[in-house]
Amino acid sequence: MGIRLTSPDVVAPLSPTSVATREPQQDRSRATRARLLGSAISCLAELGWSASTVAVVAEHAGVSRGAAQHHFPTREALFTAALEHVTHERGAQLRRQAAEHRAELDTEAIVSLVFELFGGTFFRAALMLWVAAAADDALRTQIVPLEARIGREVHRVVVDLLGVDEHLPGVRETVQATLDLARGLGLANLLSDDSARRAGITRQWASMLDATLPGRSASA
Repeated sequence: MGIRLTSPDVVAPLSPTSVATREPQQDRSRATRARLLGSAISCLAELGWSASTVAVVAEHAGVSRGAAQHHFPTREALFTAALEHVTHERGAQLRRQAAEHRAELDTEAIVSLVFELFGGTFFRAALMLWVAAAADDALRTQIVPLEARIGREVHRVVVDLLGVDEHLPGVRETVQATLDLARGLGLANLLSDDSARRAGITRQWASMLDATLPGRSASA
């Protein structure tokens, strides 16, 4: 029996048969890789690290285990690639949304978007991998540099959204505090709906950013 998982913010794998009939080999390879990355996030979020083997991810993606290992020789390579890929995609999407609605985004709306980065299937998957890495030295050696790259990417996105100069005193630390707060709220929301409390924190933090970030209140 195939594995069925619910993944509201991860696109479900395409049918391998339909893809194979209409795409040349290179496109099929890219499509297979994309299915594997999406399924890796879904499986990790729903099943946890121990249960999310390459075989399980391959079945969820609708591809053979051999095809999965062709793209990703190890389980660690598959999941680190999945997290990095989703981070880049979500960052790019956030930048597009900001560019399209720049005039409409006040500080509170920006803070809300940042907080939303740390939620849903992606955040749960990342958390599962972090917990596993804490107890696995080999996995940790891969996750630590990945987390550093992801952290830098997300930090740049937030700086761009706020339109601030992080070379000015206190700006970099304030942006990082925003990310740390977002991560904490994401953890608080894992076991129960924390949206009501989060709304009040969002408003208050936005007000603090306007009061403390050089140039932010003028652009809000």
